[in-house]
Formats: sequence, structure tokens, C-alpha cells
Amino acid sequence: MNQEQLEKVRTGQGFIAALDQSGGSTPKALKLYGIEESAYDGDDEMFDLIHQMRSRIITSPSFGGDRVLGAILFEQTMDRQIDGIDTAEYLWTRKQVVPFLKVDKGLEADADGAQVMKPIDGLAALLERAKAKGVFGTKMRSVIKLADPAGVGAVVDQQFAVGREIVAAGLVPIIEPEIDIHSPEKAAAEELLKAAILAQLNGLGADELVMLKLTLPEADGFYQELVDHPNVVRVVALSGGYTRDDANERLARNPGVIASFSRALTEGLSAQQSDDEFNAVLDASVKGIYEASIAWLDDARTRCIRIPDAYLWMHAYCLDVLCEVAIDTGEPKAREWVG
Repeated sequence: MNQEQLEKVRTGQGFIAALDQSGGSTPKALKLYGIEESAYDGDDEMFDLIHQMRSRIITSPSFGGDRVLGAILFEQTMDRQIDGIDTAEYLWTRKQVVPFLKVDKGLEADADGAQVMKPIDGLAALLERAKAKGVFGTKMRSVIKLADPAGVGAVVDQQFAVGREIVAAGLVPIIEPEIDIHSPEKAAAEELLKAAILAQLNGLGADELVMLKLTLPEADGFYQELVDHPNVVRVVALSGGYTRDDANERLARNPGVIASFSRALTEGLSAQQSDDEFNAVLDASVKGIYEASIAWLDDARTRCIRIPDAYLWMHAYCLDVLCEVAIDTGEPKAREWVG
């Protein structure tokens, strides 16, 4: 495992960009980007176009390791190149962005209010190939629609079973049991999910590290026990269909959780935009998601000064980290915080 990448993901300030649209979701992603299905013929042309979109995002001056900690790639994106360099290598060596790989093969039919993953054939070989290309971790998605203990349990059990295989291969899995934001039982499902995840985490060995990608919860700070767990490198949030502004607002109310947005990141981008227009829209997206991901630092500083003097050291620590991040990223408030 690359220790520099591990430290960046564990302690860095920023978010994880989700650039892993698969074959099923690619037509919709291209349409939102301004490319209709009539503009391409077959999967080969479709994947060429989506790679062009992803390459445009990754090579943009608005996309870099100062605000983006990592990027999740689709398998075909990993196997392609950007400016003659393998995509994962380009991300790390040119952008200082940690590469992850989507490894799941889609979802089974709904059962017990949830959809588990289809079998991941050839996983061991895929993991070896990913490691050889410099990939740090993986991501795999299941979906929970109802607060059914059987369905939630099946999702979490499967995620951690596969996750242990990934850990054994020397990679860090992002475990993603998404709860549908439209679920009529969302809050209750979150209760079941947190309990099931904690039970699995408590059964891991000290050196078995995972990440979690979760739907933004109904109760602010609901997943704090997961954020603080020693086996969890980072908890990241999916946008799940929320608008970027709504997702950013919800994210900012969950201390220690950072973003891993897809649709919210690419919202407003268009193939018809000039490079200057494209970069400006992307910069605004990255800036908003980044600020929401670090908002808890400023909030922590504010909260600490309300507590008796014995805890003022926390104020100093939070302010020190906040100033360091602000200076590194050119935050307009840096002068105010440092002064």
C-alpha cells in the first residue's frame, strides 16, 4: 500500500471525485453533458466520448490535489490513457490525486427492500491489474430502499465479505451501501445500516482498513461513530440525486465526512462550452464541494470557544489546521483566520 496516498486520504482536506459511470449510466451522463444518444453509434463510440469528458475534467486546471483527494475510475478509464500516460498514473504523478477503481458489476433484483451486488467474476485478477497500474483502492455499490433488517443485513454482509478480499489484495475498499434518498423509511434504514456496519467494523483486524461511502443522513452527525472508528480511513458521502447545493448544505452539517460526488460535480458542464467556460464552471463546482467538505473545521473552531478554558487547546488546534488549509488553497478568508 502506498503510505503517502494513505496519509493523504486519511488526513487531507478535500473530496473524492466520482468519475466511474458504467455502461448503464453513461448515456445519461453524456446527455447531461450535452451529447445525445444519436451522436454516437454503439458502446465503443459511447465509451470514447465519456473518456473524452473525464479526460477534460482531469486535465482541467480546476481539478487538482489541492482540493481533490482522490478520483474513482471506471475499469475502461483505468485501462485508457491521458496524454499518453495511464489514467491512474496521470492522476497521481501529474495531479497528486489518489486513484480508486469501481469493481462492482451492477445490482441484483430487489429483495427484502434492497439490491445486493451481482457476483464480481474475475475480481482477483482485476485487483492485481489495478495494483500494477498504481490504483490505491476500490469502490463497490449496493442499494437499500427500505428499513428491512434482512435486506440491510444482506447488503452489509456482502459488502464486507468482498471488502476483506480487497484488503487481502493490498487495496483499500470503499464500501458503499447507498440508501435511496426517496425511501419512505430512510431514517429507520439508516439506524439499521449504522448498527450493521459497526458490527462488521468491530470484527476487523487492526490492520484491515476500509472506507465508507454513505448517503447523507437525515440527522446531522449521525455517522460520527463510523467517522471515529479506528478501522475507517475516511467516511465519504454520495450526492445520491440531491442537487449540488442541497448536497453541499447537508454535507457541511456532518463533521468529518467529506464528499464523493458524481452528478453534483459535473452539474453544469457541457461539451459545447469553451475551455475557459468549462474550467470556470468546474472550478465553481470543485470550490463548493471542497468548502462543504472542510466546513466542519471552521464549525469546530467556533464550537470550541464556547467550552470552558480547559478545552481552549482544541480551538488553537482547529484554527491552526484551518489556517494551514486556507493558505495552501488560496482561501479568501485566510488573512482573517491567520490574523
